[in-house]
Amino acid sequence: MTVEISYREALHQALAEEMRRDGDVLLLGEDITGYGGSYAVTKGLYEEFGLDRVMETPIAEAGIVATAIGLSMGGLRPVAELMTVNFALLALDQIVNNAAKFHYMFNGQWSVPIVVRTVSGFGQLAATHSQTFEGWFASVPGLKVVMPATPADAKGMLKTAIRDPDPVIFIEHSLLYSRRGPVPEGDDHTVPIGEAAVVREGSDVTLVAYSRMAVEALAAAEELSHDGIECEVVDLRTLRPLDLDTVAASVARTHRAVACGEDWRTGGFGASLAAEIQERCFDVLDAPVARVAMADVPLPYARNLERMLIPSAHSVTQAVRSLFDTGGRS
Repeated sequence: MTVEISYREALHQALAEEMRRDGDVLLLGEDITGYGGSYAVTKGLYEEFGLDRVMETPIAEAGIVATAIGLSMGGLRPVAELMTVNFALLALDQIVNNAAKFHYMFNGQWSVPIVVRTVSGFGQLAATHSQTFEGWFASVPGLKVVMPATPADAKGMLKTAIRDPDPVIFIEHSLLYSRRGPVPEGDDHTVPIGEAAVVREGSDVTLVAYSRMAVEALAAAEELSHDGIECEVVDLRTLRPLDLDTVAASVARTHRAVACGEDWRTGGFGASLAAEIQERCFDVLDAPVARVAMADVPLPYARNLERMLIPSAHSVTQAVRSLFDTGGRS
């Protein structure tokens, strides 16, 4: 049985259920008690669990993550909320040099089972608040990076992340919070980290996407089907560890691929993904790996300019059509 709920409610359910299941799970972040965080995901949890387990913090991201690391090494399972991924820059030392490294540097004697929940996305938030840094975190050994696109995956993967022994960077997209979808009922729904999902079958081209761009890829696939181009859509869900086996198997069926992301084109996650596909699938590719990404400029505040730069379903359809314009069908 499933129930249709929003992405926001799915995350809320995951936190509440895990806190009821395990008394070692606690939350910390800015404005997470009264308002429920920047996007109201934690609303009501303070009333149920109290200040010992839903802890208000100063506006100090380095301190938030450092505190979470210390708590985790003491045997607890903290979930640290950072208002946006842009503010994670202030905690890079704690995330990259501490959380990601301790298990390795201390020969497995210490683990850092923390979840850093944060938000990516845009919406007239301007250049310093509309950035996508998932590629940075995905490049760091010792971290796991999760970016679910659906309410069901958001709930199931957050529950899995909380139970994971390693540090997990859990990135939610601001424009997905109100999106609704079916979620299995009950508190035993989990989704594994490190497994991509084929969310639409097709025979002509593979669209590899994650987070909001998985939604845009599905919309593009529906449009392209009217033109006789059948797209297979692979939702990565996890960026590290990356499930390249599922991607390669799909490309082996379709012989074309488009890497769809919202990060910058130069040095972004899509660049690494395209390189991996090219290396693994060279012998079966009938066209170069295409990419959909944001232009290499800081994001403007003006809504019309912002919309010009952000990748969309239209961007994906253009990329797919360019493959067939240049390569034809085999």
